[in-house]
Amino acid sequence: MLLENIKHNDQQVSFEQAVKQGLGRDRGLFFPKQIKKLSNIDELLALPFIKRSSIVLSHLLNDEISQADLEDMLTNAFEFPAPLKQVSENIHSLELFHGPTLAFKDFGARFMAQCLKKFNQQGQLTILTATSGDTGAAVAHAFYGIKDIRVVILYPENKISRLQEKMFCTLGGNIETIAVKGTFDDCQALVKASFEDAELRKQIGLNSANSINISRLFAQVCYYFEAVAQLPVEQRDKSVFSIPSGNFGNLTAGIIAKVLGLPIKRFIAATNENDTVPRFLTTGEWAPKETVATLSNAMDVSEPNNWPRIQHMMDLGWFDKNLLSSTMIDEDSSQMGVKQLYQNDYVSEPHGAIAYKALKHSIEDDEVGIFLGTAHPAKFKESVENILGELIPLPKELAAVASSTILSETMDADFDKLRAYLTA
Repeated sequence: MLLENIKHNDQQVSFEQAVKQGLGRDRGLFFPKQIKKLSNIDELLALPFIKRSSIVLSHLLNDEISQADLEDMLTNAFEFPAPLKQVSENIHSLELFHGPTLAFKDFGARFMAQCLKKFNQQGQLTILTATSGDTGAAVAHAFYGIKDIRVVILYPENKISRLQEKMFCTLGGNIETIAVKGTFDDCQALVKASFEDAELRKQIGLNSANSINISRLFAQVCYYFEAVAQLPVEQRDKSVFSIPSGNFGNLTAGIIAKVLGLPIKRFIAATNENDTVPRFLTTGEWAPKETVATLSNAMDVSEPNNWPRIQHMMDLGWFDKNLLSSTMIDEDSSQMGVKQLYQNDYVSEPHGAIAYKALKHSIEDDEVGIFLGTAHPAKFKESVENILGELIPLPKELAAVASSTILSETMDADFDKLRAYLTA
């Protein structure tokens, strides 16, 4: 398939090149030059998850990887379900936290690991990525123990939950973790600066596993099809997806699914108080503010890296901007969302609760709402317990690391120091 740098469309690459390179020239994001609609949506939705996903990705990749190879890769990557759980008469949660690190990012990270394992013929690769919470664990576990791949993960010091930190900062081996004295945006800036350094890229075989990597994005398209497949046929074209949005990769994947022909009615981008996109859609002015720390820390992003891809699809006329709204949910309302879901016998955490609250504000009587449950509530055990006044049991994945030692180094948000570390 052919992907282009959306900043410089004269730079065109294959899927394999885009996966291995991560970013294009001038920090440009790679994106398909064209996306053709699928013609057999109803037949696809009747298939099992892995089989359907291999067909969707084969189509999206224009057969650059064979469907048979994709089916093998996805069998290894998607070893867990994405169930749709009804929480009220017309609202469901798409539970994306049944993977090994209890977060939706297991889907993208594990597919990317399969891609790089297939493509890597150059020897040592260095995966450099930033995380505001769940990416780190998903990437660390997806690549842990893979030969010739070194993983370096940056995260903002004291700005992710302790259990999130334990999930990926205790592995060692080929997984290295750095607590950066700053915000997630500072971590992102360090990653971007690293990719702009051509000598560094070449010296250490640099690659990124952030949601900016096209392989992660494409993997996420698959669970939108899985969600709609679980709805009754007569409800599918009435589906409204509310997406807890930080770096906006999840929304980008949902819109790609819509462009492919999946019968989604519309989308809601739910943000916390880092509300750059809701303000942009209202005023037309892109005006990021300083990042605010919230309970929904994985969404504490003021400059979402995937937004240019969404804007690109709008500008090309692939996606009608009127099918997207965006709502900011403040801290009080997000806590209220956790409580309201609990009253419906459903335990959620702040990210999912934000998407739920935004959906409740917007859903109409004839619509069917789906909000994305992006993390297991136990990953935010302390916050959820404080909100509900109830104890949340630890699943086995978290219990196993709760007493492990954190192996991270601490570093200033200084590119020269990071460069020295990476080349030492």
